[in-house]
Amino acid sequence: MSHRGSRVLRLEALARVEGEGALHLTVRDGRVTAARLRVYEPPRFFEAFLRGRGHTEPPDITARICGICPVAYQMTACQAIERACGVTVDGQLAALRRLLYYGEWIESQTLHIYLLHAPDFLGHPSVVELAREQRAAVERGLRIKQAGNAIMEQLGGRAIHPVNVRVGGFYRVPSPAELRPLAERLRRARDDALETVRWVAGFDFPDDSCDCALLAMRDPGRYAIDSGAPAVMAAPGGTDSDRATAVHGFEVEGFERRVTERQVPYSTALHSALDGRAYLTGSLARYAISGRWLHPAAAEAARAAGLGDPAAGAVCRNPFRSIVVRAVEVTHAVAEALRIITAYEPPPRPYIEVPPSRSTGCAATEAPRGLLYHRYAMDADGTLTNARIVPPTSQNQAAIEENVRRLAQSLLDRPGEPVGDDELTALCERAVRNHDPCVSCSAHFLDLTVERR
Repeated sequence: MSHRGSRVLRLEALARVEGEGALHLTVRDGRVTAARLRVYEPPRFFEAFLRGRGHTEPPDITARICGICPVAYQMTACQAIERACGVTVDGQLAALRRLLYYGEWIESQTLHIYLLHAPDFLGHPSVVELAREQRAAVERGLRIKQAGNAIMEQLGGRAIHPVNVRVGGFYRVPSPAELRPLAERLRRARDDALETVRWVAGFDFPDDSCDCALLAMRDPGRYAIDSGAPAVMAAPGGTDSDRATAVHGFEVEGFERRVTERQVPYSTALHSALDGRAYLTGSLARYAISGRWLHPAAAEAARAAGLGDPAAGAVCRNPFRSIVVRAVEVTHAVAEALRIITAYEPPPRPYIEVPPSRSTGCAATEAPRGLLYHRYAMDADGTLTNARIVPPTSQNQAAIEENVRRLAQSLLDRPGEPVGDDELTALCERAVRNHDPCVSCSAHFLDLTVERR
């Protein structure tokens, strides 16, 4: 097959991503002129049918956007409503919320590492084949994931679409005795998480770099997950030698001025731009912006894994190495969850009253896949008049397309025999999976078309 020929390749099912979609590559005279991540699942319409609902309903409704990361949607919705109503949830209620969020981080990041991403590095089409060769490793991953699920079941009432979360706190809070079995599971998960970092650090990582701006929450003194404000690390380049690691923050109320969305003709998901340019949110962004505040055990694991010293502001821009960063984040989440459980004292009430107010509120938190933004406007009686939700995957789409285009081009430029469709397809699949897209949240990824002209 010639690089300069005309050919269309269709991959009917892209495995190991969450959701459905397509990738269309256009190659003309050996040059990749376009890479389009086409999300073709039907629009979700959550923003539309939130209008007219009561101000206490978004946590339960938006949780249905994602079966993998429902807590992210619940926590962001709660905070946005509470900000609109002038209520702050703190103390042990805030700690319990963070514990629930850590449970989701543990189960979601571990699912991606073991079931979706690791097979790419170890030459297997799925985790089933991987388990035949490395059963102990897969069982380790399942144990970690089960620990995260146990936290969600205890605090949320169930692991998928938790029912115990409400605006202002929880319907019911646990006793210390009820949290004690979680601590026992998390101690085993802590050892498993550290072993996971060592395991994935030994993978073979292709050279790559995502040289766009990075966006994540920042809360000095804490590895931000449910607190802080958005912060940007500028793209490398420019005349300022410190530009590559310079970070500036902005208030969450300014998110929609900095981040704009537009419809593209080939996708049911909106494309986002930060100050007019593609950007990346997620694990790599969090590590770059907040790595210095990782739990000491996670920071040491990061150093041992070759990610540099997070305390010195280490930055990792290789999307293939995101699997290592995610493993470090699992270690952090497990260690912090243990700390919260050890210090836990039941709050006097399971929730704070949040009376409605004619107002608008917005909030952002860190879903496992990146920054998630919600905004709600309501009438005096709490009836929602407007809603805006910007999920991480839709924010990352432009950066994913550029990453795929660049990697495909580097493969086509390789000297020697022409690149076959199978090899090109495999590289594109890996490039997309590096970012752990939740395609359904953004509307989703299955059908690959390569057009050669």
